[in-house]
Amino acid sequence: MAFSLFGIGKEHSGDTKNKVVNIKVDQIIPNRYQPRKVFDQNGIRELAQTIDEHGLLQPIIVREYEPAKYEIIAGERRYRAVKLLKWETVPAIIEKMSDRETASLALIENLQRSQLSSVEEAQAYRQLMDLNHMTQSALAKGMGKSQSFVANKLRLLKLIKPVQTAILDHRISERHGRAMLDLDEGQQREMLMRVVNERLTVRQTEDEVARLLGRPLPSELAKKRAEKKRQELADLEGLPASGTANEEEVIATSQPAKKAKKSRKKTSRRSKTKKGSKRTTANDPRLALNTIKKSIKLATDNGFTVKTHEQDDDDSYQLVIEIPKKQ
Repeated sequence: MAFSLFGIGKEHSGDTKNKVVNIKVDQIIPNRYQPRKVFDQNGIRELAQTIDEHGLLQPIIVREYEPAKYEIIAGERRYRAVKLLKWETVPAIIEKMSDRETASLALIENLQRSQLSSVEEAQAYRQLMDLNHMTQSALAKGMGKSQSFVANKLRLLKLIKPVQTAILDHRISERHGRAMLDLDEGQQREMLMRVVNERLTVRQTEDEVARLLGRPLPSELAKKRAEKKRQELADLEGLPASGTANEEEVIATSQPAKKAKKSRKKTSRRSKTKKGSKRTTANDPRLALNTIKKSIKLATDNGFTVKTHEQDDDDSYQLVIEIPKKQ
């Protein structure tokens, strides 16, 4: 496995297999700069089962921390899995690296391979910038991300610690947290309690934040946008602009509206079909997204580098997958 991001580390020369050695598991310590705060124990058990059945496909990478002690650079989940299997030794590659290089590569490895939470990802970006004295622009370029993507992640660190912890613990979502960014500390604490205790949705949270700040309610603005779209569609079809519609209904009927020249009955049937499909679990796009994520997890669990960039927009999920040819 080769690291060269930000100029840290060197490409491995020669046959990598010659550098693989077996190290006693009890001589290995976890990485002190590990960005992941919470490890999925079910995931570790699944990885252990895979390793037990197929073997360890890729050795972990360590450095000599002190005499007869090695610190993990890459592969902590694999290390935890083989400990669960009670292996006495584990295949490893020993690298010579400084504390800065070790910390940076541990962060990079987790950003590339692990499904970090949004807060863990933001903390990793901040640590990389501090360790390497980098700007957001340089970090984004090195990670293959847009500067706006990195900036939006880093904004989460402006949330108070209890809100960040709630995101880490999956008590609230990243979008709940983003809705609170403009609140002061006291307001964030109050809103966090309400979101958790009252189980507020993201839209409800956005509305409550808007009320606190004296701003127009996002839900009302969405209704106005939906009404405007409905009016535009009605104009295209030559229909009276009557009735009410929410934003989702307008979007769901926009395609038939573009084909207004076809029969009204056909258009009506298509609209009903689309509304019906929204209530069908089998058509939920999140099912497809979860299926893809499981495949990615299986690959990363087996030691392969898979870079992903996920974005949840209002009208679509975007998932970009990159698999380097050199593993």
